[in-house]
Amino acid sequence: MRVGILSLIHESNTFSHTPTTLDLFQRDGILTGEAVADHFRGGFHEISGFLEGLDDAGMDAVPMFYASTPPSGRITRETCDALIDLMFRQLAGAGPLDGLLVAPHGANAGEGADYHDLDGFWLTRLRSEVGPNLPVICTIDPHANLSQRMIAACDATIAYRTNPHLDQKQRGLEAAALMARTLHGEVRPVQAAAFPAVAIGIERQDTSSPPCLPLYEKADAWLKAPGVLSDSIVLGFPYADVPEMGSAFIAVTDGDPDLARRIADDLAGYLVAHRDEFVGEFVTIPDAVDAALAGEGPVCLLDMGDNVGGGSAADGTLIAHELLARGSATAFLCLYDPESVERAVAAGVGARVILSMGGKTDDRHGPPIRAEVRVLGIHEGRFTESAVRHGGKTDFNMGVTAVVATDSGLTVSLTSLRTVPVSLGMMTSIGLDPADFQVLIAKGVHAPTAAYAPVSRRLIRVDTPGATTADMRRFTYRYRRRPLYPFEG
Repeated sequence: MRVGILSLIHESNTFSHTPTTLDLFQRDGILTGEAVADHFRGGFHEISGFLEGLDDAGMDAVPMFYASTPPSGRITRETCDALIDLMFRQLAGAGPLDGLLVAPHGANAGEGADYHDLDGFWLTRLRSEVGPNLPVICTIDPHANLSQRMIAACDATIAYRTNPHLDQKQRGLEAAALMARTLHGEVRPVQAAAFPAVAIGIERQDTSSPPCLPLYEKADAWLKAPGVLSDSIVLGFPYADVPEMGSAFIAVTDGDPDLARRIADDLAGYLVAHRDEFVGEFVTIPDAVDAALAGEGPVCLLDMGDNVGGGSAADGTLIAHELLARGSATAFLCLYDPESVERAVAAGVGARVILSMGGKTDDRHGPPIRAEVRVLGIHEGRFTESAVRHGGKTDFNMGVTAVVATDSGLTVSLTSLRTVPVSLGMMTSIGLDPADFQVLIAKGVHAPTAAYAPVSRRLIRVDTPGATTADMRRFTYRYRRRPLYPFEG
């Protein structure tokens, strides 16, 4: 049997000032045919799980299309058109298929009303082209803004169960195993989704601790019931101004739509009853810095307002400015700043140069840090990660990277490409040891924790402003559903 594989993954932050263009996808990966398998075979991504699971089941994987780029602003209409056209040309040339494994992100959002729910758009078209009887099984990020169109287009939808996302390969294996059982006639998956009027605060989306943990335990308990094939908690992505923004729940059963509906509604009811617990707690920058400097380091300060994994600028400076105002403190910060990289490269290793670092993308993440620095090193910026990390990536590219240090103890890694801080390779690959610093600043909320928690005495999530500020009530939405808690009671 031949099972096709399609994937289009982007987390679209509609509050970001940086539009997502085709050249970004081309830079970071548009793959077709066997190049998809060559890239993911043996890795930790859900596509890695698709490939391994189909092989284990004795089925032929038919990889057709994959495109992804790190989170940023809305995908331009021209980019959506080009990606969808290429995807469906690959589908048309794939030959007869017995099933499809698909991996959208779930928070793809493009320009224009028809592309606001980009995942729903292409999945609906996919269903239309392959017909009602071909099994389509889907994996999504729990930061999806799930739509009913997505549910209607697929036979089963499976979200990752961990945040940080460490189980992508496991969910890919699960999807492939379910596809094999479906094609062999062992099960007939049907699904239902519930959409409670609750948006979950990003600071509260740690799946390993309350308030999320009891909800996941409840979902796990349902998996033991006869006839239940899967259930999923969709935490939602608050940084997209789309009608689907918010939480959702999915249940997949063996031919029993009523049971699927009962499970999805039960999980949604739990969230509604406990909604106040999911709003979040907000630690100010001064309070966070006080706590970081008070005890033994390293202490990791998570810059929630400049969460690169949520589509922010990656050049926020507000925490660093607070540290500099306190005087000497050894601290590490990574900033996306191609202009400063060029100046540091021109000055050369060992030179002293005055730089204006960070704060260049927009006016929401702090002003540039203007300081005389010594250039400690210049690096290619590529590294690999052997452990399972958020997002399932193993190969990273920060672009040309300059490491500089101020006389006050602040060490800055200046990168040419925006990089999500999910691996300590961001430090170790450029000759830095986390243990040498009192404070580590990581631009994220939960994604960095798998890497940074083992080397930090403490993690503190900091309430910074920006395109990914933790309190979603600070944003002005035009399209979100109403009423929606915590905006409306």
